[in-house]
Amino acid sequence: MSLNPAQMGRTADELAANFHASGLTLGQLAELTGLSPERTAGVLALDPRSSSPEEVWLVRDKLETAVREVRGDLTPYSVLTEQARTAAAGWFGVRDER
Repeated sequence: MSLNPAQMGRTADELAANFHASGLTLGQLAELTGLSPERTAGVLALDPRSSSPEEVWLVRDKLETAVREVRGDLTPYSVLTEQARTAAAGWFGVRDER
């Protein structure tokens, strides 16, 4: 699964909105995911040189959980949907990490 530039932009905006709504710091999100802060920042920016599809889904899931825990307003994902998760599981071995 490859995202076109418009999808990448929307996904980055959705991740950023949920990161903000979560109230987490970059360090806290990195700790939740087991990624380094630098790698986590790369995932949030959807930088293909510093993130993998598995890591994008991991960050997506951890943000969803964090926003729900603080009863924040979750921004829905337009590309990283449950239907896309099924496909990503086949392509990349993505697991539900919520």
